[in-house]
Amino acid sequence: MAGIWPLGDKELNIGILGMTEGNGHPYSWSAMFNGYNREHMDKCPFPVIPVYLNKQPAHTIGIPGARITHIHCDNRADAEDVARCSLIENVVNKPEDMIGQVDAVICATDIGSEHVDRCRPFIEADIPMFIDKPLVDNEKDLQTFVKWRKEGKHFISSSSMRYVKTNEPYFKNHYEIGKLMYICKPMCKKWETYGIHALECIYPFLGEGFESIQNTGTYERNMIHITHKSGCDVHIPLTAEMYGASGITMLIGSAGNKILTDSDSYYSFKKQLDKFVEYLRTGVEPFPFSETIELMKLLIGGIMSREQGGRKVLLSEIKETVS
Repeated sequence: MAGIWPLGDKELNIGILGMTEGNGHPYSWSAMFNGYNREHMDKCPFPVIPVYLNKQPAHTIGIPGARITHIHCDNRADAEDVARCSLIENVVNKPEDMIGQVDAVICATDIGSEHVDRCRPFIEADIPMFIDKPLVDNEKDLQTFVKWRKEGKHFISSSSMRYVKTNEPYFKNHYEIGKLMYICKPMCKKWETYGIHALECIYPFLGEGFESIQNTGTYERNMIHITHKSGCDVHIPLTAEMYGASGITMLIGSAGNKILTDSDSYYSFKKQLDKFVEYLRTGVEPFPFSETIELMKLLIGGIMSREQGGRKVLLSEIKETVS
């Protein structure tokens, strides 16, 4: 259904692609659009999803004028289960079968190195996309997405942790702690897939201007140090099993400190999806694509540094365009 952009106030049929190991977004994100069958969802393979969905009053579920109507997963049985749980009418055999049937597509997989191949059929068909974090995990793929953007293709990408409810009031107003001098944002799982959660969580506190990244840890235990032009230092300790890390952010300023904690995953995911629908309707990005480029350079730099013995990597080393 490629055509007029932006899409305006039309009824939106949206396709969703998934899943990757440990990532149940097709279940939860589809439910946030469509509602869900509680009996089936309570048995889904990601127990945390029905826990936070079931806390929500019915009137908070759904996005007006938009539905997930088509789904594809690498394993058809996964797609059929998501469809039962999240009230999706159509399971397709190939992702490309959605083309001509949907107005937009959500790529709900979180392996950055796969996103160029997964998204190419839709990008080239001028179908707007939301692409789950991280957009990429290597320089070559970053260059591909930047090229597509310069060609006028319509897509956005973000981590839901940009929209952490308890953090938002402090993005522009943290005067009570003075000048920000240090941020610590621990995270769990893998740098390649979850590092972007930490990065995008802290990004709005400081804005553009990150200069370098150094990873002196290992694949299982990353220890990240990031510098910003403001003089603020950022640490991200990221360890596979450190699941207590997700909901906490520490800010230290010249005059005080603030420990921010949050456990409302639904709010963050839902706001991210609301912003995507707003983008489809208005053509206005929720934040500049230049921020996504800088975030991807940080993610890529963290991998480079670790693989090169903990060397400090300057963001200027990572090129978003082919010279």
